[in-house]
Amino acid sequence: MTVGCGGGVDSDEAAARAYLGLDGMVGKALALGFDGFNAATSANIPPQSTTGDVSGVLDVTGQVDQGASPNKEMRLRLALTDYEDAVPDTDLVVTYATGEAAPAALTLSLRGIPDATLTGTLVGRFFMTGDLEGPVDLDLAIAGRTEADPAAADNIRRVVGTTTVRGTATSEWGTYAIDVTL
Repeated sequence: MTVGCGGGVDSDEAAARAYLGLDGMVGKALALGFDGFNAATSANIPPQSTTGDVSGVLDVTGQVDQGASPNKEMRLRLALTDYEDAVPDTDLVVTYATGEAAPAALTLSLRGIPDATLTGTLVGRFFMTGDLEGPVDLDLAIAGRTEADPAAADNIRRVVGTTTVRGTATSEWGTYAIDVTL
């Protein structure tokens, strides 16, 4: 079933579902960004990758500031290929991809490493296929904290439960307001 005019799902519900299939990807992208940050030996992070819960791939590439400063910037690119996460309480199947020449942009600013404030944005267009079709545009603000990783002395990690993600997902079904804590 393709959702649209008369497709059996109202526009508010479809607008929400256009985002909910990407909700888990946001946390995965942050985790991969920190993995790349911790593994970087130059300004370019080593490419990081993971799979969707159901299918597909999320790739993260980009750059991070080098040097001894406790303040760092990360400029990351997210590419999705046939990406699908399981979405609780729904039977819709939606697969996401980014445009080949237009990955999503995840920028993160860390101030006061290792116990830093974390701020950033995730902006990009994701193309849906399956039960929902067409583009969904994310415009998200991210805020949280980091800490030293007790398992690896020189690494940092995001403090789980402190990261807020707020913003919008805009699709043909409308705009869905996002306000979650990771």
